[in-house]
Amino acid sequence: MVVQQYRDGGGARAVRALAAAGVIAVTAGCFGGDGGGGAGDGSGQRAVAAADRPLDLLGQAADVLVEAGGAETRTSMETAAGGTRVTIRGQGAYDFRKQMGRLRVVLPKDAAGKDAAGAGGHRPITELLAPGALYMKNRGAGVPDDKWVRIDTTGLKDGNLVTGGVTDPMAAAELLRGAADVTYSGKTELAGVTVHRYRGVADLGRAARAASPQSRGALSAAAKGFSKDAVPFDAYLDEDGRLRKVRHRFTFSSDARGPEVSVVSTLLLYGFGLPVTVTLPDEGAIYTGEIRQG
Repeated sequence: MVVQQYRDGGGARAVRALAAAGVIAVTAGCFGGDGGGGAGDGSGQRAVAAADRPLDLLGQAADVLVEAGGAETRTSMETAAGGTRVTIRGQGAYDFRKQMGRLRVVLPKDAAGKDAAGAGGHRPITELLAPGALYMKNRGAGVPDDKWVRIDTTGLKDGNLVTGGVTDPMAAAELLRGAADVTYSGKTELAGVTVHRYRGVADLGRAARAASPQSRGALSAAAKGFSKDAVPFDAYLDEDGRLRKVRHRFTFSSDARGPEVSVVSTLLLYGFGLPVTVTLPDEGAIYTGEIRQG
């Protein structure tokens, strides 16, 4: 294994519905995840100088995904509290050019093995991701089955990095623009694809300043809302410089007196070049009433 380090100056409840409209508010956490890899479109056939300029490669990861267009994605977000570990999983597709995606998110059973309605499991939530907005269907108690909940992600303290139970794929990639103290750990294989692994720490504020205009608002909100600007990560780039997997560990305070919370979010990307169509709901389909908490 090749390990090289690079520095750049710069910087006992497990899961609940977020107070206003999100999927989760976390009280502690840690986690992982994995997924498939798929043939890429070979855009540019980049020769990755993996050990020579990792900071540049990580900083360009979001731009390379924009070139690739659409991709399939799997996500997972795990939190733990009081010995209970809970995982939220998602699967769908994302268009990096339009920064829009559609995912099916599966919530876990509660500690008693039941969902909020007392049945054997939660209904999957459909999430539509768009610049500055998150739309959710099957959101929960009090929301009609045919209605969507819309959240302004720039108004969330976490910028929708954890609220929806899914880290927006573009935001996850843009976070790498704030990478520093990076260690290159050499080549490995992920679902049959050769990838280069990097470990490091991303600075939220720095990433927000370098992000695309569509992502800047949400990341700026996260930079203000999280208790720590430093976000440790593990990132895996293929030979063309495309991000195949990234794992972030976010830290924030659940409330003014509560302990710090650590949530680990993992994103997997594969099937590059996939056409992705996302149609946002009309205003008449948006629910504006009170949302009861499970």
